[in-house]
Amino acid sequence: MNANLESLYKIAQKPSRTIIGLMSGTSLDGLDVALCTISGSGEHTEVQLVQFDTVDYSEETKSEIRKVFAKQTIDFQKLVLLNEWIGLLHANIILDCLNRWAIPTNKVDLVASHGQTVFHAPKILHQQQKFPNATLQIGDGDHIAVKTGIITISDFRQKHLAAGGEGAPLAVYGDYFLFGKKGENRIMLNMGGIANFTYLPSNRKPEEVFVTDTGTGNTLIDAFTRIYFPDKSYDKDAEIAKKGTVNYSLLTALKSDEFFQKPFPKTTGPELFNVEYVRKAQSQSNTTTISVPDLLATLTRFSAETIAAAIRSTIDNSTDPAESFTIYMSGGGAHNPLLVEGLKELLPCPFSTTDALGISGDAKEAILFAVLANETVSGGHSDFGIRKGVPSVSMGKISFPN
Repeated sequence: MNANLESLYKIAQKPSRTIIGLMSGTSLDGLDVALCTISGSGEHTEVQLVQFDTVDYSEETKSEIRKVFAKQTIDFQKLVLLNEWIGLLHANIILDCLNRWAIPTNKVDLVASHGQTVFHAPKILHQQQKFPNATLQIGDGDHIAVKTGIITISDFRQKHLAAGGEGAPLAVYGDYFLFGKKGENRIMLNMGGIANFTYLPSNRKPEEVFVTDTGTGNTLIDAFTRIYFPDKSYDKDAEIAKKGTVNYSLLTALKSDEFFQKPFPKTTGPELFNVEYVRKAQSQSNTTTISVPDLLATLTRFSAETIAAAIRSTIDNSTDPAESFTIYMSGGGAHNPLLVEGLKELLPCPFSTTDALGISGDAKEAILFAVLANETVSGGHSDFGIRKGVPSVSMGKISFPN
C-alpha cells in the first residue's frame, strides 16, 4: 500500500482525530484557524475546540486578493500566482499558530482548508443556460500539505456542485451533525459577508433540513465603511450606523433586485452585492446625497429585512413564530447590535448564539470545515434526500505531503 494511503487509513481508524479547520470568507479580513479534536462521525460527531485564532490579513494581502475578487475581468496570471501564494500564506499561518501553541505538526492529523473564494457563479446569477453552477476558491491544498507536512483536505465545494448543488452553503452538514436537537426547531443563522441559515427540524429528519443564502450580511456595510473611513475595516458596534436614519426610498430600491424574487434555496455573493449595486439603487431612488450614517443605517436594515424575509418565507409559520423556532447566530453580524436589534424586531422568537451550544460563533465556520474533513476520511452516509441545496455527498480533495 502507498505509505500516504496507509497513513490516511490509520487516521480514519483512530477514535479521535486532531484537525485544523481553516476559513477565510468574503470579508477578506483574515484567516480563521481552529484546532479541533473530533471523535465519531455523522450524527455522533463530537468536537472539542482546542485552540482558535483569527490571523488578520495584511493590507498587502487584501489588496492582492481584491485584484481578482468578484471581478469578471482580471489579469489571469495574477489569479494563477495567487492560487499558489495564498496556499503558502495559509501554510505559514498554520505553522506560526502551531508554534505559538507549542504543538508539533506531527500531532495534527489533517488540515481542512476552505481556501479563499474569488468568484461564486451559480446559474441564477450567471444565467448562461449551457453552463452549470460554478465557484472558485484559491489557496492550493498541495502547497499547504507540502509546506506543513500535514495531509490536507481542500476544495470542498466542487463535489457539492458536481452533485447538483450551488457549492454553498456548506455549513448545513456540520450544523446538522453538531446542532440538531430533538424537540427544538433551530435556525443556525450565520452572518458573514453573505448571510445564510440552516433550518434544523425538531424531528431530526435529515431530509427536512433546509439551507439557503438570504442575501447580504456584512459585505455592503463593510465596503462603504472602508470607502468613507479608510482606517476602519468595518462599522464596529454599528457606531456610525446608529447615528443615522433608515432611508426607506433607498431601502425599497435595494430590495427590488430580481434575486429576491427567485425561489429558495439559492446562493449569492459580492459578485451581485457590491458597491455598484448600491450606487445603482441610490441613483434609482434619488438618494445619492444622503449622509454616510444614513447610508450605513439603511444598509444594515437591508441586511436585517432580507434575512428576516427569507426565514419567514421558508419556515412553516403555522404557529406563533415565538413558539416555532430558536435562532442561534454566528459570524461577524452577530456582533452588530443594530443588525441584531432589527432581526429581533422582525422575528419575535428566541435569539441566542452558537456559543450557548458550546461552539464559538467566531470559530464556527472553521470548525465546520474540520467536521467536513472528518467526514471525508471517517464518515458514513447521511441521506439528506434528493432535492436542491443539500446533496448527500462527502466533500474534499486529499493532498499528501509527499
